[in-house]
Amino acid sequence: MRHLFLLLLCAILFACAGSDKDETAGYSAKELYDEAQANINSAEFQSAVKNLESLEARYPFDPYAKQAQLEIAYAYYKFEELDQAKSAVDRFARLHPRDPNMDYVYYLKGLIDFNRGQGLLDDWFPREPSRHDPAVLEQAFNNFSTLVRRYPDSKYAGDAYQRMIYLRNQMAEKEIQIAEFYIERKSWLSSAKRAKAVITKYPNTIWTKRALEIMLLSYQKLELNELAAGTQKIIDYNDFSDISTTIDPDKYGKAPPSI
Repeated sequence: MRHLFLLLLCAILFACAGSDKDETAGYSAKELYDEAQANINSAEFQSAVKNLESLEARYPFDPYAKQAQLEIAYAYYKFEELDQAKSAVDRFARLHPRDPNMDYVYYLKGLIDFNRGQGLLDDWFPREPSRHDPAVLEQAFNNFSTLVRRYPDSKYAGDAYQRMIYLRNQMAEKEIQIAEFYIERKSWLSSAKRAKAVITKYPNTIWTKRALEIMLLSYQKLELNELAAGTQKIIDYNDFSDISTTIDPDKYGKAPPSI
């Protein structure tokens, strides 16, 4: 009876081992890469990561291995595993600081940071980006800014610049929200400081006029007549209608360049 039990156990273990057989065991680097691309195109991002990691492990010196490192970051991003995506793209940047695709690296880092501030319930109850962690929004802005500054001719520069406009308006809105909070509590000095921060840190946003209005009200309440008069002149002599409006960015961004 004991021998029969052992035979059954061995049969079960053998069957389990057979079910875990790697279907890509004999694939070349290009075949693994093509399989991963097919996974990405069909939104099977977990499978894409698995195939790309296999490619890098089996063929570490193949040109496709370096491309796999970049594709892994993109697949994690699309799979909304943002911590893993950030780790993967940072790893690529450390290993290949002079890679010709560094423009895309900064672009993807910006996309990841933009979405990192979202909560678990945002898919059901979306928040304005201005209500996300301002440090995360600023980091996303900095990554897009680096891309635009260092690689102005990049095919990603135009999209990155539009996202910068969007983020700058959102960060300005965050300051306005805080200034409005202080107005409700009649804390006029604090509201004036927050509104002034919008003018100095985020000039020429869609919130510029509102910031000036808050400054004017605050100075009037504080009886700072000269500052109030100067602010009123700025409001009177400026046209705010041509300031760039918010641009709702594509949530998922673009795919990495192919080798």
